[in-house]
Amino acid sequence: MTEPGERSARSRFNDAAIVGTYKFGALAAKLIPGPIASATATGLGIGSNLTSPAKRAMIERHLQRVNPNLRGASLRVAAQQAFDSYARYYVESFRLPSLSKKVVNKTMSVENFHHITDALALGKGCIFALPHLGGWEWAGRWMTDQGYPMTVVVEALQPPELFEWFADLRKELGMTVIPTGQGAGAAVMAALKKNEIVCLLSDRDIDRSGVEVEFFGERTTLPAGPATLGIRLGTPVLPVGCYFTPQYNGHYAIVRPPLSMERRGGLRADVQRVTQNLAHELEFLIRRAPEQWHMFQPNWPSDPGY
Repeated sequence: MTEPGERSARSRFNDAAIVGTYKFGALAAKLIPGPIASATATGLGIGSNLTSPAKRAMIERHLQRVNPNLRGASLRVAAQQAFDSYARYYVESFRLPSLSKKVVNKTMSVENFHHITDALALGKGCIFALPHLGGWEWAGRWMTDQGYPMTVVVEALQPPELFEWFADLRKELGMTVIPTGQGAGAAVMAALKKNEIVCLLSDRDIDRSGVEVEFFGERTTLPAGPATLGIRLGTPVLPVGCYFTPQYNGHYAIVRPPLSMERRGGLRADVQRVTQNLAHELEFLIRRAPEQWHMFQPNWPSDPGY
């Protein structure tokens, strides 16, 4: 039998190994020439697919929600593309701090950027409601390079050392990082009152305490934060999707019009209605490139392990 102290030491060793692996990967991504790093990402995607049958089964479920006609070889190809896309996300994120503003700007294009400037002109901040799609870190770095302060709310990863490392990575990109949990709401409101942009990943309800909606034809919950903040503070909520393009280091973002925050009844009913409208917007953004949707976790009550 393992003594408690021994178990704790073993756990700390495992945590250190996890953090060390990410640090090594980040260092390697920075040192390897860009085209080679890109090819490496493809290899990592193939390896991850082959060694992660549970994740493969989950992403196939989600892909079929987006496109019920996917079957057989087409489904397997789409699943592999999702793994490739996720590997590219990590490799590019690791390389971002070492890339110049010129390189980042050259390979980024944005559709409907005026929705952002129009929102900020109101002086109440702006919320980006994002799905786990494409290279959102690249888009965040590009925004900070343009002089727009960015605050990102992210899941508090385990072990804590790994979260701190990822937080430091995003800080290098010019972003302010807020972990989910106690104190997150106050920090988000402070950023919005300073007329800053707050990014909220909105296609997954981590603690399952959100608003019930229909999402890709099935009932589940999505976070209530974007709608609640938008209604209470008058802050514009913009659905935003960020995509990889075939071009080397290529990225493309779509900014959708702000969600309507019209009050029609009680707060609960209004939050539910706005969140349902957000779900439709997320569906639109994801359908443009479902193979770039990095949703490898259970996200509907019918999913195994939900």
